[in-house]
Amino acid sequence: MKKTVALALGSGAARGYTHIGVIDALEARGYDIVMVSGCSMGAVVGGFYCAGQLDVYRDWVCGLKYLDVLKLVDLSLLSGGVIRGDRVFNIISEMLNGRNIEELPIPFTAVATDLTNKKEIWFQRGSLQDAVRASAAIPSLLSPVANNGRLLVDGAVLNPLPITPCVSAHADFIIAVDLNAEVPVPKELVIDPENERKEKQDWFNTLVDKASQWFENKNNARKEANDSLGKLDILNQVFEVMSASLTQYKIAGYPPDLLIKIPLNCCEVYEFYRAEEMIALGRNIADQALDAFEAGNSSLYGQRMG
Repeated sequence: MKKTVALALGSGAARGYTHIGVIDALEARGYDIVMVSGCSMGAVVGGFYCAGQLDVYRDWVCGLKYLDVLKLVDLSLLSGGVIRGDRVFNIISEMLNGRNIEELPIPFTAVATDLTNKKEIWFQRGSLQDAVRASAAIPSLLSPVANNGRLLVDGAVLNPLPITPCVSAHADFIIAVDLNAEVPVPKELVIDPENERKEKQDWFNTLVDKASQWFENKNNARKEANDSLGKLDILNQVFEVMSASLTQYKIAGYPPDLLIKIPLNCCEVYEFYRAEEMIALGRNIADQALDAFEAGNSSLYGQRMG
């Protein structure tokens, strides 16, 4: 008989692609995922999986190069976030095709933060695409979502690794995936630093050039865009530090049976063009974590807790 798993998928922007690799590893070993809770990119991946559409999402993101990602960016530097996200989430909405959470074949919870009432909220009913959009509204990067008189942002503001919803599933194991772990990238998957540096600089330069169109003084546009995006990078670093600390607090309160650790430095938050590489990383790390877990042990990438 298959062992059942309730899966908690954490926040971490582009690192969230590793969740797909983790799911691949679990299914390849015969685990039955009977419930998923997710925050931010964890909600996106989890929502597609529970809707039976993960392969559709995988095919789309694996086809995106960094210039393709730029075409989807709807910059709004003078509004509530640097990216409105409408173009991206319009595509996601089409793929999810109006599904409601309560109708999904696998129970799903998306976690968001209600800024208006200063509390964490769980989406367990209603529009899947609306829940995913709210859960993934990363502060300083994506604009907040207005919903029934509430202003909603990324669930990671209060709960970057939503383990609690998994408890009610009564699965054999609760497995949580932390995307903000201070562990090294596996040596066999480390990218050549020079190539990585050039790719990141190309991305940044192109993004700056696109961002500069929002400034009236074109002579100073590039400098102002650089300054704006530099501040954004600092804000994202602050958010990551906060998320890492909150994650440890949540793990202490509701320790999972297995905590899978994804390296914080494996991918920058905005590198959504690295899907194939991140999926492979997630599969590699999950296999290492599960090898140790099934032998009754912990490992560098998998902490046995339950």
